[in-house]
Amino acid sequence: MIYDIRLIIATDYAGEASTGRHVVCVMPRDLGPEQRLVAGLMTLSPPPEDRRDRVDFFGNPVVEFALDAPHGGVEVSVQARVERRTSGLAPAGAVALDVLPQTIAACRDMGPDSPVHFTAASDRVPLTSAMTDFAHAQVTVGMDVAQAIVAIGHALHRTMRFDPKATTVDTPAPEAFAKRHGVCQDFSHIMIACLRGIGIPAGYVSGYLRTQPPPGKPRLEGADAMHAWVRAWCGPQAGWLAFDPTNDRIADTSHIIVAYGRDYGDVAPIRGILRGSGGQTSRQSVDVIPLADTA
Repeated sequence: MIYDIRLIIATDYAGEASTGRHVVCVMPRDLGPEQRLVAGLMTLSPPPEDRRDRVDFFGNPVVEFALDAPHGGVEVSVQARVERRTSGLAPAGAVALDVLPQTIAACRDMGPDSPVHFTAASDRVPLTSAMTDFAHAQVTVGMDVAQAIVAIGHALHRTMRFDPKATTVDTPAPEAFAKRHGVCQDFSHIMIACLRGIGIPAGYVSGYLRTQPPPGKPRLEGADAMHAWVRAWCGPQAGWLAFDPTNDRIADTSHIIVAYGRDYGDVAPIRGILRGSGGQTSRQSVDVIPLADTA
């Protein structure tokens, strides 16, 4: 599936900022056969005095930029064409859950895709007995790791309620789990905590999700969204399995990958500091358009 993606993230300040330093992570990744970035362009407004394009530890493309003149806000615009390929199925060769600890212990790879980086608690994914106990309750004797991942994802979807007004970007995962509601970020952080709690390496994926309009209705401009889901390690042969607990399915060609990290803090779309006073308001618009719809 080939998509044209358009993104605008705009922040307006109540008063002018004199300087600003920001890091942006919104460009889709180029991942070989799984996902190919055909072309991509990022535009920054106002034009920065300094811009640096680089790749972070996890292989994500990021842009750092600096604004040294007074400005009333920042706008990030992305245009990209992406080819997405995936089976939408669990990988073959997942190890048995009861031998996973020994498999991880035998791993000597410390590269960005190594499971050893995704086993412990991270800043936004604390491990709690409540989430670990929930995960244990979904696992049965004889399961392999892929089966356990899918079982926990299904259980979270049954238990959690999607509610965009229930949490904020800073809501702790244990709080969202206790209340059983939240958004894709909360679903993903909770599932990661559940998996890590029973020894399964798990990380956070940020990206874009193609949404389908109701039958007979046109696709609304800007109605798609940035999204989050989970990837978990099934062993050296099977590799990583991506699961979307918000939508209760293995990630497929509707999921366009932007970044991998331990949690949201590693892959936030935009973060930084500025010198100014007063509040700010933000708005976001995303279009994920199948190429057939652009003709």
